[in-house]
Amino acid sequence: MSARSHTSTRPLPTGVDTRLPWWALVLPVAAFTALLLLIAGPAGAHATAGDAGVGGVLEQIQQTLSL
Repeated sequence: MSARSHTSTRPLPTGVDTRLPWWALVLPVAAFTALLLLIAGPAGAHATAGDAGVGGVLEQIQQTLSL
């Protein structure tokens, strides 16, 4: 004897509501900002004189954002 599968008889909604709660946008932005500040502004870290890798990129971003 085979089992019956339950099918839904509810009508599909015509307009999909895609609203997000406020925290769904604020939390990722806050986390990204906090991590960027931790990377961009370490107070006790000193890079070598010839190495401009990530430090140079972050310095350019900081200068661009401070305009």
